[in-house]
Amino acid sequence: MPAERFVLAIDLGTSGPKVGLVSTLGRVAAWTSEPVPLIFPPGGGVEQDPGAWWQAIVAATRRVNESEATAGAEVVAVAVTAQWSGTVPVAGSCHIGNALIWMDSRGAPEIDQLTSGLVRISGYAVHKLLRWIRLTGGAPGHSGKDSIAHILYLKHQRPEVYAAATVFLEPKDYLNLRLTGVAAAGYDSITLHWVTDNRDPNRVQYDRALIRLSGIDPTKLPPLRPPDDVLAPLSREAAGQLGLAEGLPVMMGTPDTHSAGIGAGAVADFQGHLYLGTSSWISCHVPFKKTDLFHGIASLPSAIPGRYFAANEQESAGACLTYLIDNLGLRGDPEADNAYQGLDRVAERVPPGNRGVIFTPWLNGERSPVDDRHVRAGFFNQSLDTTGDDLIRAVFEGVAYNSRWLLGYVEKFAGRPMKELRAVGGGATSQVWCQIHADVLDRTILQVKDPILAGLRGVALLAAAKLDDLGYRRLPDHVEIGATYRPDPERRARYDRIYREYHKLYQANRKIHARLNRAE
Repeated sequence: MPAERFVLAIDLGTSGPKVGLVSTLGRVAAWTSEPVPLIFPPGGGVEQDPGAWWQAIVAATRRVNESEATAGAEVVAVAVTAQWSGTVPVAGSCHIGNALIWMDSRGAPEIDQLTSGLVRISGYAVHKLLRWIRLTGGAPGHSGKDSIAHILYLKHQRPEVYAAATVFLEPKDYLNLRLTGVAAAGYDSITLHWVTDNRDPNRVQYDRALIRLSGIDPTKLPPLRPPDDVLAPLSREAAGQLGLAEGLPVMMGTPDTHSAGIGAGAVADFQGHLYLGTSSWISCHVPFKKTDLFHGIASLPSAIPGRYFAANEQESAGACLTYLIDNLGLRGDPEADNAYQGLDRVAERVPPGNRGVIFTPWLNGERSPVDDRHVRAGFFNQSLDTTGDDLIRAVFEGVAYNSRWLLGYVEKFAGRPMKELRAVGGGATSQVWCQIHADVLDRTILQVKDPILAGLRGVALLAAAKLDDLGYRRLPDHVEIGATYRPDPERRARYDRIYREYHKLYQANRKIHARLNRAE
């Protein structure tokens, strides 16, 4: 029997990186994580220090290398997945400022200006919108959280950073630069710059007219590479810091949205997965290029060569639980090992529907199924006998209600219902949250084993396919389902009634939110 081969997989999430040694057949031999804090400049800014990313990755990699479980392991490649829709300004091979991450909305005014025109549809000048959709499959979101918005914000509000930058890189591509000294972007990671022709997912290329329209200096955009490509050898400097062999192939890797689908084993067309992390999404691969502009869903290039996936994103999921802990002081069961487990235990014992208390999870605005940076979260229908336990359960359910809102449009986009969804991400470790989603969505939820490791597993399997250890069609064979959650008819009926009211809350309050938050 041949010896196992391993990929050193790096998964940079919003809370920090996870690093693991993953076999080319999907077995995670060892992994660890390191926290990285968020930075909140005024006006909707959310940043992180790229240097802190690298320091955390070095520390985590050395711990993994020292694990007994990885002694003697043959490492054959390095692969990175990371939070998508972020921007790192780089000069030469060094970052020259903090990364503006996917939550940063300060570029919204620049997008409003970019999309302006005499004749508009949904806030977009018609002639501009038609070109964006025809070539890219979508258009810059008005929330100001796409990569193009970050770059334009730097150009107009921090011109000294923009002028000094030689290239702007997504977080994944910045980490690849640190690993190899080579700056490049994948066909998949570049998409949210909205300057590429994506009509052939095997040959994505920059479009000169879109670049002129964007106002971005084309010399500050990185060269493009296929997402399954080998980028370059691991540099001597990076190898020394990480404790790895110099010259290991570093794969192009892929953003987290893409790796999660692979790590969930959802690689066939229309096979859906639910991601529950800091943010959330419901996605699937599709055999066509299509756009639902009104609900923020588009076919974009996948990490799997020649394929598209239905891209969308809800801003806040696990972030809502963190908000309960950090801002409201609700930690749930004091006997639990940690605060998240404490919330989980409380949510499990509170009856479904928690006496009609509803939470809307829009803590950082929303991208889909509505593109609205002004909308905000809230608890509704509280009374004097509403308890903290009721609020905790309401947050779990509110995220699921928003998932249901999105699911309807994703299924309409795909042209068929999804009878089951594979659940991954840190939030998917929660049994009660998986069951709530099954009941609210009226869909079977397949909880992938070790769902928090889906990104590591996904990017390692993507590398394995390139290294010919297995084919793309065989990827699901190496993803194990840990548990199955089926909808309960009685709970579903109660949730149906409450969801009808939840759905009305956005329309009832959106103008109020806009008036209150327009100055942000």
